[in-house]
Amino acid sequence: MRKVRRRVGRVNNYIQGKIESGEALHFTLIDPDKVENEEWLRKVASIAANAGTDAFLVGGSIGVSESDVDATVKVLKEFKLPVILFPGNVTGISRFADAILFMSLLNSDDPYFIIGAQVLGAPIVVKYGLEALPTAYIIVGYGGAAGYVGRARPIPYDKPEVGAAYVMTAELLGMKYAYLEAGSGAPKPIPPEFVKTVAKYRNRITLIVGGGIRSKEQARELIKAGANIIVTGTLIEKNPAKVTDIIAAIKRK
Repeated sequence: MRKVRRRVGRVNNYIQGKIESGEALHFTLIDPDKVENEEWLRKVASIAANAGTDAFLVGGSIGVSESDVDATVKVLKEFKLPVILFPGNVTGISRFADAILFMSLLNSDDPYFIIGAQVLGAPIVVKYGLEALPTAYIIVGYGGAAGYVGRARPIPYDKPEVGAAYVMTAELLGMKYAYLEAGSGAPKPIPPEFVKTVAKYRNRITLIVGGGIRSKEQARELIKAGANIIVTGTLIEKNPAKVTDIIAAIKRK
């Protein structure tokens, strides 16, 4: 395997700089399998970028090939925002991205999603020189396709102490980010009370929350509860105008 110098710190420093200045962040998730064409992608990306989204996530659980990811990343790079990979598997890695959420699905019953895929993907990440953001991926509640494909045991919404234990575990293992995922298109987002409990017991780990967030009120309550970053994905495909409202609510101090 060829050793390649990685991009170190640029995206992480960008994110942490915003958080340390008191900002809450919004990431727009683009699923390459849902991209209709380049014109559609530029349109929705432009809406999100003009509204003030802080970065693009690129990834999906089903039907995603590396060529699809490459094509999507190349278009998103036109908007001069960080493009971060959110891989559902090793096929979700692109050499053209700025960084990758190097994730372990901690509450999976399948070792492949906890460490196996990571072992297969690590040499590719190093070869491409991608900045890795060590991330605990934790499925909560509904779970959606990510939970089903990843063979997760979703944490019930009324068991926030379990979520807190997973996030504490991630932090003790040295991970820098924890992503609480309700699943794409979840009937309802993770409750603010769940996030509040998790945030109470974390130290410095950055808390990302996504899945089922459809209104500015929901996003704002999750930020108040302790989320650092809000992710919306399905909404940008179905109702881009609402994403604009959510971003405005998140950015309002």
